Formats: sequence, structure tokens, C-alpha cells
Amino acid sequence: MLPWQFPCLSQEKKREAVLNDLTWTETQIRRLKELGADVENISIDFSTPARRNKVFQELEKKQVKAKKAILSDFLSQGKQSHLESLRETLCQALHQQGFTQVTTPTIITKTALGKMTIDEDHPLFHQVYWINQKLCLRPMLAPNLYSLMLDFSRLNHRPIRFFEIGSCFRKESDGARHNSEFTMLNLVEMGLPGENRHDRLKELGAIVAEASGLDDYRFEREDSKIYGTTLDIVAGPENIEVASGALGPHPLDGAWGITDTWVGMGFGLERLLMTSSGDTTIGKWGKSLSYLNGISLRI
Repeated sequence: MLPWQFPCLSQEKKREAVLNDLTWTETQIRRLKELGADVENISIDFSTPARRNKVFQELEKKQVKAKKAILSDFLSQGKQSHLESLRETLCQALHQQGFTQVTTPTIITKTALGKMTIDEDHPLFHQVYWINQKLCLRPMLAPNLYSLMLDFSRLNHRPIRFFEIGSCFRKESDGARHNSEFTMLNLVEMGLPGENRHDRLKELGAIVAEASGLDDYRFEREDSKIYGTTLDIVAGPENIEVASGALGPHPLDGAWGITDTWVGMGFGLERLLMTSSGDTTIGKWGKSLSYLNGISLRI
């Protein structure tokens, strides 16, 4: 009998297993999660460590076989990855709302970061990947989009709507919720009447969240070290932050010469994928040499 066929155990038997050290080892848990097994819902029925290890080997073998079949199908059918499919879906959703897609440089200047108040005393400064004393890999899309806002503000028509989807880079320590390279979607809508900005921000947030397949999300106000008070989207039972939005006029606007009203929101695509899939580990959903389309390559 394999472990997913075991009847659910009583809490007393589960406690006995824990006391007898007959639960999965940390190494086994990591491996099973890597292979996509739902470790939390696999019933425990181990009488000895040898029995536990045998069950682990049986389950690992089954998962490896299943993942190999999925990976072979994915590679032979010419399918899009979940990340690329999400990018395409979000582009279509925003184009339907009148947004234009832009593409800006990945390398930005120290001066641009300074306009975002990220100087040597700011915590984020030390998470930046510096190329030299003046240039770095962008840790966010906002500096480039602020630059475009200034150029676009010279146009007469309003509102002006645009968005970018692109890679950002930060030295992160929490590997379960952060990637060092991650994909952001930032959208901006300029020239809205001031009294409509909050409702419009929520409307745009809902459009992106629902296009991403989220059905359990809510808006919450948060304090940000850069953007002040933000309107964030948190999702799922783990309350994972998947987006953060702000309204302008904003204290940052002066450094960029922005005088328009605006709304803006940034979404982490890997977090959207992780949350919509019910997962809690972000590494398998981004750019990786260890995973492809959420499938471990260690098979």
C-alpha cells in the first residue's frame, strides 16, 4: 500500500509518529516538494525508519515517472511555459483596456535610483546588483516608467495608459518567496480626475488579478519604504502580497518633474503563478536551470 492510499490517522497517532521521529526527514520533504508532491496531505503510517524510507522511495519513484511524462509532453508539443502564457494573457487584458506596452532598458543609473530615494542609507541599496559605480541592474521598473511619464506628459490627450513587463534584480535572502531575478508588470494611467483615482486603481488591480487566475484575493493598505502608503493585493490562505499600487500626486513626483495625477500598480508574475497554483515556493515558477514550467529537472 502506497502512502496516498493510507487512511487518515488520528491526531494521537500522528503525535506518536512525531515523538518516535517517524515523520518525513527535512531532506525527504524538500525532495517531495521539489517533485510536486502534496506533502501536507500525505497520511503518515510509518512503523520504523526503514518503513518510512521505503515509502519515500516508492513515492519519489512515482513522482519522477509522472514528472518525466509531463516534461516530455511539454517539450514535444511546443507549448508555452506558464510564465510566457501569463505574460501574453496580461498583455491582451491590458490592451483591451487601452494600455500600450513599452520596453525599457534593464541597466539603469545610480542617479535614477536616487530619485526613488534609494541612496546608500536605504536598505534596498545593498540589494542592488551594481555593474560599476554609476550603473546597476534595475531592482524595479518604476525609475524608467517615471522617465516616460515626464515625456508623455507633454502630450495633450488624457488619459495616457501604458505598461511594461520585464525582469528586475535584487539580492534576496528569502528563497521561498523571492527570486534574485523576477518578472514585474507595472502599469500606469495618467490624467485621471483626482476623486476617481482610488476606485480606478482597485479596478485595474482586479483586472490583472482575475486575468491571472486568482479567485481569492483582497486589497489592503500597507506602508512602503519607497512609496509611502500603498494599496496592495494579497492572495490565498498564506496572505502573499502579489501587487502593490500607489496614487499620484506623490512625494516622489517632484524629483521627476511630474505634475499629472496618476495611478500605478506593480505585480510580481512569479508570485501570481505561485499563488494561483496553490504553491508556496516561488523558485519553480521563474527563470531557472532547475525547473521548467514548474517541473523539476532533477528527474
